[in-house]
Amino acid sequence: MSRHARLALAALLALLLLADQIFPPPLQARQAPQAQVVVARDGTPLRAFPDRQHIWRHPVRLEDVSPRYIEALIGFEDRAFWWHPGVNPWALLRAGVLWLQNGRIVSGGSTLTMQVARLLEPTPRTPAGKLRQIVRALQIELRCSKREILEIHLSLAPMGGVLEGVEAASRAYLGKSAQRLSESEAALLAALPQAPSLLRPDRHPERARAARDKVLQRMAGRWSASAIADARQEPVIAQPVREPLLAPLFAERLRRLQPHAARIESTLDAAMQQMVEQILASRLGILPPRVSMAALLIDNATLEVRAYAGSADFSDSERFAHVDMVQAARSPGSALKPFLYGLALDEGLIHSESLLADVPQSFAGYQPGNFQASFSGPVSVSEALQRSLNVPAVEVLERLGAPRFVSLLRRGGLRLELPPGASANLSVILGGAAVNLEGLVGAYSALARAGVSGRPRYLAGSPLVESRMLSEGAAFIIRDVLESGGPVARMVDGGIGSRRGIAWKTGTSFGFRDAWAVGVSDRHTAGVWVGRPDGTPNPGFFGANIAAPLLLDLFAGIDDSPPAARTPPPGVSSARICWPLGTRSEGLPATLCHQQRTAWILDDTAPPTFPDRLRSGPARLTDHRDPATGQRVRPGCAGGAMRAVEMARWPAALEPWLDPALRARVLPPSWTAACSSGEGGSGDGLRIVGLSNGETIRRAGDGPPATLRLEARGGEEELIWLLNGRQVGRVPARQAFTLRFAEPGSFQITVLDRAGQHDRVEISVR
Repeated sequence: MSRHARLALAALLALLLLADQIFPPPLQARQAPQAQVVVARDGTPLRAFPDRQHIWRHPVRLEDVSPRYIEALIGFEDRAFWWHPGVNPWALLRAGVLWLQNGRIVSGGSTLTMQVARLLEPTPRTPAGKLRQIVRALQIELRCSKREILEIHLSLAPMGGVLEGVEAASRAYLGKSAQRLSESEAALLAALPQAPSLLRPDRHPERARAARDKVLQRMAGRWSASAIADARQEPVIAQPVREPLLAPLFAERLRRLQPHAARIESTLDAAMQQMVEQILASRLGILPPRVSMAALLIDNATLEVRAYAGSADFSDSERFAHVDMVQAARSPGSALKPFLYGLALDEGLIHSESLLADVPQSFAGYQPGNFQASFSGPVSVSEALQRSLNVPAVEVLERLGAPRFVSLLRRGGLRLELPPGASANLSVILGGAAVNLEGLVGAYSALARAGVSGRPRYLAGSPLVESRMLSEGAAFIIRDVLESGGPVARMVDGGIGSRRGIAWKTGTSFGFRDAWAVGVSDRHTAGVWVGRPDGTPNPGFFGANIAAPLLLDLFAGIDDSPPAARTPPPGVSSARICWPLGTRSEGLPATLCHQQRTAWILDDTAPPTFPDRLRSGPARLTDHRDPATGQRVRPGCAGGAMRAVEMARWPAALEPWLDPALRARVLPPSWTAACSSGEGGSGDGLRIVGLSNGETIRRAGDGPPATLRLEARGGEEELIWLLNGRQVGRVPARQAFTLRFAEPGSFQITVLDRAGQHDRVEISVR
């Protein structure tokens, strides 16, 4: 080659390079707005959000697409794709000859790279347009690898209507990921870009079938004859194009967290999510209008969320469909009680059978009642938790301290929202604070995770956030009580309750506004909420009758494996304890051990029963008996020898609730005649005088409050007067006590003395 020719060639190349730099291919178009899709852990789309032009476009990588589709696409469109420089001269020559012969374009001769050029920069189907495609294809090949070029085509190829890319088409028409295409499906989708509108399988199945068969014919020699024959036999059936809508509120939440991500990979299990939504839908018929539901299910091992339903029905605006009640802060009712008793165990205040008083009581003016509007008298911690009794819970919280309880919950990862300007008080254990379902489920997971709670994880790569809620021993005891009733129930029913393997607790907020149920199994923790998002009460809707059945149905649907056998962790043991003292029974005589129970104890410690709130003095007292009659005597009135007897005292508030046989056995006997007269009693016990049971006291119109002068006979030393379980006064025996009633109502008046005697009347003030 001459020197001039070489210079001319160099100048031409330089000119081409300069033109290439001045007029680069529009590769930035591949960064066009993309549809967002939130997918389950197996890739199933949960919800998709189109781009601003309402185009469904899901960019994919080569490994996200079935190899069958890649083979069909290249085999049908561009067999020389892997070796040509962007243009196939033989294909162009053939297309030109056919054009001259027929007077029209019969075959475009386009390579996949040229098609990508047209996708990035649309051009008219003219010779000038074709020339522009050729130039752009060459430029693209200089800048991109074959893999990158193919991925652009996989993401942008028109697939009919508002669908672009093989993933969007596969999901919309076939209801599956492009990773799982059969030979027939791969051939069908490979043919679509030839004429997307005319070959849509949902509208023109016969045309689509003919186009598919044409692709299959071209694959002869690349696919086996049997595979092609089987593919031809498959019918072309496409589902109507519609937006995926599974866990819609969850998907919207993740979209807000990652607004710029094209594909958001969540932790949800698509099958579990469908099951949860179906169970919620099955309940809609029994719910009043405007009542919604929410459910959350997490995996205990990973804290990953497997199912998330923020509302009952996303299509029903009357049920506040778009309000996500998984995140809404609501009153939990009694749902915090397991943590109260667990933390009290860790603080050494109680064991599982500690004696508590389910009787009317006043705690510095706060007078809680039970949901059933009745009382049970002496109960254990296990019974109080299983039956969700309110007064015993407040009694334990008073000993633990409400501010400390709230602080310990926060340390364990559960934050309570208190009313504006309010501080923690005894009402928090009965729903006087707010939590959300997400936080409650994360906290309950501690019962199945050795006391460690965690924040539910929604994204596959999100960090693991854990907190120590309870000790491993306390978590074991609380779960055992909720699951089977504890050691006493195990002895009574053989542990039947534990065979289902679910420990759960309900809650009902004041006014029936919120019904809760949260539970754990070996593998999962789940929680449900039922109510009106606007806070309107639903009379008759409470946790046990509306939320608990829903929760148990969820567990039945997802966790049917038998529970694993559990053994107490280090620090937990069983021991025989005594009521009323609450301590171990070993070495205690019958006078100090009125009832024996089997308890779970923590760290080999059996704490005693709480100090008497009404009566001061030690839990043990010593009196003297006449050896002949067994009656009580004292120095100065005893006619002969005396026998000292040490007795255990029941809390004064519980003595009126003991059954007659137990009272006769455990309370001090009557005084001898010689000693009783010295106390002003008749030997017939303590009695309220001047006021009969069921009496009605009438006020004088709008005059001053009704005033009663209360007197009792037969008491010893000091009398304690109670009004509706609240102490209102202490006076010496034989002294009257005046009580005023500012408001009408029904009242229970009780009098106690230090010897355990009591009397009670119920009156009405009108």
